[in-house]
Amino acid sequence: MINQVTKGIKISVDTKYKGIHHRNSKLYHVFSYIIRIENTSSDTVKLTDRFWKIYDTLNTTEIVTGKGVIGQTPVLKPNDTYTYSSGCFLESNIGAMKGFYTMINLETFEQFKVIVPTFQLSTPLVSN
Repeated sequence: MINQVTKGIKISVDTKYKGIHHRNSKLYHVFSYIIRIENTSSDTVKLTDRFWKIYDTLNTTEIVTGKGVIGQTPVLKPNDTYTYSSGCFLESNIGAMKGFYTMINLETFEQFKVIVPTFQLSTPLVSN
């Protein structure tokens, strides 16, 4: 599991390979990831936006942005955690993701970025 702390917000990432999927006459490797966001600060924060860079060794880098995560903009009080899962499709069996969440401190109204560390996406090794 990968971890990163920014301004008291701890991000933990766990990934899983889900197999192969055919879509639009193409073969894709499907990966899921679970992200845990833990507020270790003394302030209440709200996640407002996301930014992802998805690297695929057989494809160009894809940028994904949007409001919240999985349709939600969670509010985390001190010591709260929020966990969600999502996924991505890669043409290659190796890739990576990294990014950040834009958050707002609901007490000071300061907006800040919380780094999501680079995490690897790879298929299990095949052995004889």
